[in-house]
Amino acid sequence: MTPRLDFYTASPDALKAMLALDAAVSKLPLEKPLIELVKLRASQLNGCAFCVDLHSTDARKRGETERRLYAVAVWRESPFFTPRERAALAWTEALTRLSETHAPDEDYAQLAEEFSERERVDLTLAISTINSWNRLAVGFRKIPSE
Repeated sequence: MTPRLDFYTASPDALKAMLALDAAVSKLPLEKPLIELVKLRASQLNGCAFCVDLHSTDARKRGETERRLYAVAVWRESPFFTPRERAALAWTEALTRLSETHAPDEDYAQLAEEFSERERVDLTLAISTINSWNRLAVGFRKIPSE
C-alpha cells in the first residue's frame, strides 16, 4: 500500500483542530485503558492498520495484556471484559457502524447502566474522534512504520 498524501502537511490548520480535539478528549475523565480499547475496536472495524498498530502499542504501554488485546476483536465471546468495558465496546460498534445499527436502544440501555450522562457524552466524543482519525488514515493510506 502506498500513502496518498501526508494530511498533516497538506492541511495544517485542519490537523491543528483535530489535534486540539484529540487533546481535549484525552483529558476527559474516562479511564485511559477503556479509551484505548474503544480506539482499538473502532480502528479494527474501520480497517485502519495504522491506528490498530498505534492503539494496541499504546494500550500495551499502559499495562494492557496481550491476551485482552487479541480478544478485542471477539469481545462478545470473550470472558476478559467487565460490564463497563462491554457497554463501551457495544456503543463503539453501534456508532462506528451507524448506518447499519442506528444506535440501538439495547446498546444505549447497556451504556446507561454503566456510564453517567456526562460519561456517555464523553465516550461518544471519544468514539467520534477515533472514527475521524480512522477516516483520515484509511482515506490517505497512512501506514504503520516497521
